[in-house]
Amino acid sequence: MSHPAPSDDSMRPVHPALSSALPDRLFAWASRGAALFTLALFLGILVSLVLGAWPAVQRFGAGFLIHDNWDPVREDFGGWVMICGTLATSAIALMIAVPVSFGIALFLTELSPVWLKRPLGTAIELLAAVPSIVYGMWGLMVFGPVLARYAQQPLQSLVRGVPLLEPLLAGPPVGIGILPAGIILSIMIIPFIASVMRDVFEITPPLLKESAHGLGATTWEVVWRIVLPYTKTGVLGGIMLGLGRALGETMAVTFVVGNSNQLASLSLFAPANTITSVLANEFAEAAPGLHQASLIYLGLVLFLITFTVLIFSRLLLMRLRKNEGRSA
Repeated sequence: MSHPAPSDDSMRPVHPALSSALPDRLFAWASRGAALFTLALFLGILVSLVLGAWPAVQRFGAGFLIHDNWDPVREDFGGWVMICGTLATSAIALMIAVPVSFGIALFLTELSPVWLKRPLGTAIELLAAVPSIVYGMWGLMVFGPVLARYAQQPLQSLVRGVPLLEPLLAGPPVGIGILPAGIILSIMIIPFIASVMRDVFEITPPLLKESAHGLGATTWEVVWRIVLPYTKTGVLGGIMLGLGRALGETMAVTFVVGNSNQLASLSLFAPANTITSVLANEFAEAAPGLHQASLIYLGLVLFLITFTVLIFSRLLLMRLRKNEGRSA
């Protein structure tokens, strides 16, 4: 006499969709949590900077941005000199680093022999691993004297008596100032921009480049008309990455910028200061109160400058995409 087998729901096969639902939900929650954590961290940094800088904001207001006096004894603070120094050194760094990085990426992807690509690319990437304090020491003890002797002095002799150029290059030949700091910054950000440009250039479909070459285009025309339009988002992202590094660099700039809170002249070789260098030099010794709040106010300004640069890059990308749609 046979008995029917008892029904057991646990013996039924589980549908694959049901078995994968829980890991998918956990992954979605983890991703959402990471995004929210990043947003909370951003807001937390912004709120802490605003709270720390609030006494200086109440005392000086927006005039802090254009006031050029920095006197801890009299508690009279203004960030104009530091803001100008930060923007000037970063602009000089970009003007030098972007074309050099573009040339490096172009050579590695289009012109370099196969045997040279790997060692040269590795050497460029290793430059990014050099600590910033090493760049600063090298800039102060090696690059600065060489620049003063072989560039600054000959240029000053050449432009002597020229109305606009003589004040621009005036200053004691000691190899410190805005221009040396900008050059050091450019050397530091070249590996970042060049590596990103090289990587995005390499993802351009070979068929597009081969077709352009087949139509008689030169290497420059292929890069300018094919590679750059295809990779403009990545190229702009690499430039913004380098700019962010230049804006936030501290130790290397502190060694060579001169650390002067007063702009003696508009010369590229005049000692100046940046937001990061004045924070590094004064924050540890700043007394609680208006001095410390003014330093935090400078940090808030640097935060807003970086955020503005990011927004500007996004708007530029949107405009480029819009122009692409019109041309299509």
